[in-house]
Amino acid sequence: MIPRFLAVLLASGALTAGATEPARFYAAVAMTKAQQNSSVPTDSGIYYRADSGEWRHFGPRILGIGSIAAEPGNPEHLLIASADGVIRSTDGGRTWRKTTGWEVVDVRAIAFDPLNPRQAYAATQWGPLRSADAGATWQLAQQGLAKLYTQTVAADRVQSGRALIGAEDGIYVSTDAAHSWQRVNSSPETTILRLVQSGAEARLLLAGTQHRGAWLSRDGGATWAQTDPASATANLYAAALNPHDSAVMAVGGWDTGVRISTDGGSTWADRSAGLPAKHVFVLAFDPDVKGRLWASVFEAGSYYSDDLGLTWLDGGLHGAYGFDYVFVPPIRR
Repeated sequence: MIPRFLAVLLASGALTAGATEPARFYAAVAMTKAQQNSSVPTDSGIYYRADSGEWRHFGPRILGIGSIAAEPGNPEHLLIASADGVIRSTDGGRTWRKTTGWEVVDVRAIAFDPLNPRQAYAATQWGPLRSADAGATWQLAQQGLAKLYTQTVAADRVQSGRALIGAEDGIYVSTDAAHSWQRVNSSPETTILRLVQSGAEARLLLAGTQHRGAWLSRDGGATWAQTDPASATANLYAAALNPHDSAVMAVGGWDTGVRISTDGGSTWADRSAGLPAKHVFVLAFDPDVKGRLWASVFEAGSYYSDDLGLTWLDGGLHGAYGFDYVFVPPIRR
């Protein structure tokens, strides 16, 4: 059965006012530990978590799916970021069509502008893309970039047309819907692996980087400063901000495990005890359950904690290499 889709992307950070249903929880993964040898990838892609706790596959059977996004206000329109380009559905996932050309590959992340749902952005390993028609067509968005490799993108939830992208040499910002970019000079000169905006405080952003640890911005991404000295040289693939409490945040990486701050980044603690390994690629706070943190451990599965990592419970998806978690809140009733 095809799940009923809900409307607003995780960038909104919290449940829509008046909603009575929980957010739909998606995971983008590859089952690399026990991958089947077949011409069609039958065990990787997008999964959603059913009310029973079971993970159910959804969407096209293609390799390298990195994330999924739902157009704000239009639950039938979906975009998937994949190694083959951007894949779009306009009928709630019953059918899919590739909307990028043969030259577009290695799409890593995708985001809608929450205030202008027709505007979308994509980060690829060959440079960012922009769309003005909700992902039906795409254009190159490279003006102002010194290097083209991009892996993560965030659409500002309070200023339409403003977006931030993580590149190979730091963080860039656009205020004209990705027609041009300007590097944020205080951002680290390294590859930005993950970039997230707080749902509790819009001016707060957190970035995970390659070999330069975690970085925080408290002014909407205009300036950045390093945080958590203990992981200052780590590759941090995961970063998450609690949508209910701006003081609570988490980062994770290979051999780093999960590190959590409860005081706005002033101090950090290792909360990896109880996980099967300290190889963490994705973290996300659950918008429906206050304090619940999800972690994707490389080829070991998904785990969740309701006490900020003091203890962990098995959340399934065993054998998965995780790429992203996405919570899609329900439509306003």
